[in-house]
Amino acid sequence: MSGEEQARHHHDQVSFLELLARGAAVEAYDRPVLLARADGADAAALAGLEHAKQLALRVRAELEGRRRREAELSALFETAHDLAGLRDLDAVLRAIVQRARSLLGTEVAYLSLNDPAAGDTYMRVTDGSVSARFQQLRLGMGEGLGGLVAQTARPYVTDDYFRDDRFQHTRAIDAGVRDEGLVAILGVPLTLGSQVIGVLFAADRRARVFERGQVALLGSFAAHAAVAIDTANLLAETRTALTELERANGIIRDRSGVIERASEVHDRLTELVLRGGGVRDVADAVSEVLGGTVEFTEARQPRASADGRAVRRGDAWVAAVSAGGEVFGALVLRGSDRLDPVDRRTLERAAMVTSLLLLSHRSAGEAEQRVRGELLDDLIDAPGRDPRLLKDRAARLHADFGVRHVVLAARMERDREDAGADGTAPGAAAHPRTSAPTGPPAASGAPSGGDSAAPAGPGRAHADRQRLWSAASHLAATRRGLASNRDGGTVLLLPLGPDETAADVARRTALDLGRTLREPVTVGASAPAKPPAADPAAIGPAYAEARRCLAALALLGRAGEGAAADDLGFLGLLLADRGDIDGFVERTIGPVVAYDRRRGTELVRTLDAYYATGMSPARTRELLHVHVNTVAQRLERVGRLLGEDWQSPDRSLEVRLALRLHLLSPALSR
Repeated sequence: MSGEEQARHHHDQVSFLELLARGAAVEAYDRPVLLARADGADAAALAGLEHAKQLALRVRAELEGRRRREAELSALFETAHDLAGLRDLDAVLRAIVQRARSLLGTEVAYLSLNDPAAGDTYMRVTDGSVSARFQQLRLGMGEGLGGLVAQTARPYVTDDYFRDDRFQHTRAIDAGVRDEGLVAILGVPLTLGSQVIGVLFAADRRARVFERGQVALLGSFAAHAAVAIDTANLLAETRTALTELERANGIIRDRSGVIERASEVHDRLTELVLRGGGVRDVADAVSEVLGGTVEFTEARQPRASADGRAVRRGDAWVAAVSAGGEVFGALVLRGSDRLDPVDRRTLERAAMVTSLLLLSHRSAGEAEQRVRGELLDDLIDAPGRDPRLLKDRAARLHADFGVRHVVLAARMERDREDAGADGTAPGAAAHPRTSAPTGPPAASGAPSGGDSAAPAGPGRAHADRQRLWSAASHLAATRRGLASNRDGGTVLLLPLGPDETAADVARRTALDLGRTLREPVTVGASAPAKPPAADPAAIGPAYAEARRCLAALALLGRAGEGAAADDLGFLGLLLADRGDIDGFVERTIGPVVAYDRRRGTELVRTLDAYYATGMSPARTRELLHVHVNTVAQRLERVGRLLGEDWQSPDRSLEVRLALRLHLLSPALSR
């Protein structure tokens, strides 16, 4: 080879190096050979150039592969870096799909995820897609290329999608792929352990063969995508767990505070019970702990739950205060819109403690009232007892036996209307003394009359006597006196003030008892009696006088009033000292009474109506509902029995008085 040829051969080799240095295309490597052939190079020179060309192309391919692997490693490193700082799953998945599309040089890349609830798979991220239908595509499990990948957990590639029959074609999937214009598709599975959660795709709109390295590269991106999804799920679960933990901690803190408050209330209520506190103390303690205002109200106002549970009533919480089926009232909490269940239980427990306190106070009051009643009964029934012992018993009850007293007999007006239901006439003594009521008095010592409507008949009369005895006992205790339940009514023994009269005490007592019971109460009083400590025997006769006065008030139409014998004029003198009342009645109207008794007539009733209507026969007829001739015949019979002058002023006064005394005879006989 001449020197000129060697120089030219060296120049051609340098040309190949320059092509490698500038990264020329493969076609550029044919130029040196073509130029040498055109210059008439011999066969040996052309063979050398061809050999140099092949070496240069091999070097070029090696450099190209290294650059590709470097880019792939760089992309994988960036993806791993994205995963390390994962904040937004969608952003990481978009980056993975974009890098896969760029490195594989495809026109489209996309990622689908399985939906276990719906039983299909859906497009999660796309890059390079132009079809809205394709981007919203949902594939049934096992359908299309993606379904095959998900079903087998292996990569699949197709050079021509519509001519590949290895997977199931459906109208919806084919329409979406056709709308996007895809031909060659590579799909690799996204797996977590042995579970396929989705598929990563790379696709072109022309026929293409994907190399093994590209399949492996897309598989690496799919692994990163699976890790990203798993990490995001773990982060979401962690955040959810932290949120629930924080919520649980808050609930625990609240429960702890509530339990501490409940424990505090329990301790305070226990202390109140042990030291004999009252209802107001309980309400104050609960108000302080629950942060509202608690008050005790009487029964049925406001309405409370019968089972003792705290319930909402308007702007307040109400817990019934009851025991043994009897409702005393309710604890009402205001100023607390939301009441925790434990706080609600605290209010219910406070209501229970309140009922226990009321029952305790009631039992103590009932015992004291019974003792007071027994002392009064002894004064009436056993006047011969030792005065000193009676005085000592009175001192223990804070009763003053060293002053004058007045005895009062009281009866409710409704009880009078029901009298006789047990076979006893109004005001009549059924037995020397009835026992104290079996039911306890009201918790306050004085019941409220409007809430205890008993059935008509004996049951209602008994309930009324209970209420009257309870109210009278409370009144007697506040006035340093005594009260007892006897003879179908109630008797009181009250001290007389320096400037008081028996009538004053009777009127005030009727007013106080009527206001307490919300029912008319009639009260008859005796004349002032000597101090019980000085003359215990005076109480019995005074009680009999009070009962006669009570019966007289009823017959005179003065029910609901209070009076003493002095208020009844001449009739009062008779009540205080009977004298020969029976003889006066017999001498004056005895024949008329005897005639009615023998013949069953109504002369006495007609005579009473005659005087009540102003001695008018016509009005008497209307009052008795009989014919006027009947009235005339009866009055004519009276005239024959009493004498022709029975209607003269003097005789008429005597007849009217005798008639009234005869009608009062049940009271006067006691």
